[in-house]
Amino acid sequence: MRKIFIAAALILSFSSWSQTQRTFDPAKFSEDGKVGIFEHLDEYIPNDIWLTNEDSNQVNLTGLFNKPTVISFVYYTCPGLCSPLLDGIAEVIDRSELVLGKDYQVITISFNPLDGPTLGLKKKANYVKQIKHSFDTTQWMWFTTDSVNIAKITQTAGFRYLQDGKDYVHAAAIIVTSPDGKITRYLHGTYFLPFDLKMAIIEARQGISNPAINKVLKFCFSYDAKGKKYVFNITKITGVLVLSGALAIFLILVLKPKKRKTKTDSL
Repeated sequence: MRKIFIAAALILSFSSWSQTQRTFDPAKFSEDGKVGIFEHLDEYIPNDIWLTNEDSNQVNLTGLFNKPTVISFVYYTCPGLCSPLLDGIAEVIDRSELVLGKDYQVITISFNPLDGPTLGLKKKANYVKQIKHSFDTTQWMWFTTDSVNIAKITQTAGFRYLQDGKDYVHAAAIIVTSPDGKITRYLHGTYFLPFDLKMAIIEARQGISNPAINKVLKFCFSYDAKGKKYVFNITKITGVLVLSGALAIFLILVLKPKKRKTKTDSL
């Protein structure tokens, strides 16, 4: 009996040791592109990431995980895509039958190292006002951090961006993790259906990961550096429509049954 107890203790100790060794490994994500959102399903958030909260206190990111978590990456002075993304998060929180704080939590992280907690607090106040029903506002957490920790969390999550002067070229999505920090789902874009969020949270609670289906926003929009805004990329869409039309005509010609010759035709 004593041997069994010792063996169990060793297993638990090893498990605990493995958990503490979950650190960032940049080599695992070296094949990602420069800009975009690359799904790293089943990847665990490293436990060596430190953030600064709204009260200017240092917080370990994985120490916050105790329920399904929705993570969003923005920068607080963004002139374009970040505001619609945050609007979308506030709206889906308001419309969802899930209870923020009970069923899930939301974490917003600035990927601009120049952003400070004071600015984050002001941004939070603006978006919290959009949520009509009462909820625990502490469960939508806003963070800033330095460039090292930003690189760790964004690369782990597959969120790639480029700096363009004082602004950034980037895409938009929310990332859902399980209570133990495993990435289970990506919801792309800036508008989210309550049903999609609910299913993502239920799956995250069970540790089930599923690839995203809707990635239209990342493809259809591009960043206009001069106008400092995201614009509809008509060239890409036109190209897709032309190719789709050509493919449809080709399939019709190939698959259309050939007319059989009758005796009258042969005469």
